[in-house]
Amino acid sequence: MSIFLNAASKVIVQGMTGSEGQRHTRRMLASGTTIVGGVNARKAGTTVDFDGEQQQPVFGTVSEAVAETGADVSVVFVPPAFTKDAVLEAIEAGIGLVVVITEGVPVHDTAVFFAAAEASGTTRIVGPNCPGVITPGESNTGIIPANIAGKGSIGLVSKSGTLTYQLMYELRDIGFTTAVGIGGDPIIGTTHIDCLRAFEADPETVAIIMVGEIGGDAEERAADFITEHVTKPVVGYVAGFTAPEGKTMGHAGAIVSGSSGTAEAKKSALEAAGVRVGKTPSETAQLMRDVIESMS
Repeated sequence: MSIFLNAASKVIVQGMTGSEGQRHTRRMLASGTTIVGGVNARKAGTTVDFDGEQQQPVFGTVSEAVAETGADVSVVFVPPAFTKDAVLEAIEAGIGLVVVITEGVPVHDTAVFFAAAEASGTTRIVGPNCPGVITPGESNTGIIPANIAGKGSIGLVSKSGTLTYQLMYELRDIGFTTAVGIGGDPIIGTTHIDCLRAFEADPETVAIIMVGEIGGDAEERAADFITEHVTKPVVGYVAGFTAPEGKTMGHAGAIVSGSSGTAEAKKSALEAAGVRVGKTPSETAQLMRDVIESMS
């Protein structure tokens, strides 16, 4: 089992013909992802060669790609100014999962396509400004390195791409069902709570790592959700304990005002919900290792 993504997922890449799109499509193909084509209206009908081994077709629209290939996942590698239209096109075509890697998408644009996805009732958005989703050994959509961890029993949801990679690597011997990098923008399509709910329902996920960061109240809301709905052990980490007040740190959503949104406040809320919170990523990995060992 997995959440959101599996070996049967058929993936298209919006922006495949660009340099970033080509580079990461090559990596996704190498990790076993079933990619069925790309989308670029100006290059419709052409193909993109990947190391002489695969010729990927380029479609003019997402709807054409879906009709031809049965695609149900799209990864978006288009510039910020065009991201809104690309995502809206994927939603209109009925794509079930849209993974938006692009950084710097205007918050208003995200609000528009998030509302459209909600109204569709069929499309889940992950991102924007995220590393993607990986179900090791089955499918990898985005920029997460596929060789840092294998399949296993841990579910991971993280605002931080770098910490996603570090925790996957440190726990590579145990492995993961699915890792979801949700992104750190003020508005994102998939939240900690969405992933916690999905991992709780996944029979192969036995424990969950949740990585948050300063700013907003997403982690506090997740703590409330864990208290009420999650029976599996959860280990947490909150990035930003040393961040100065009032300064945006890395992600657009990571800004602290007064006592609201501080790492300490989030840590307290999570611990009150029974979550074991590490002081560093490595300590967090060790806490999860302890949890897994206690279950064996």
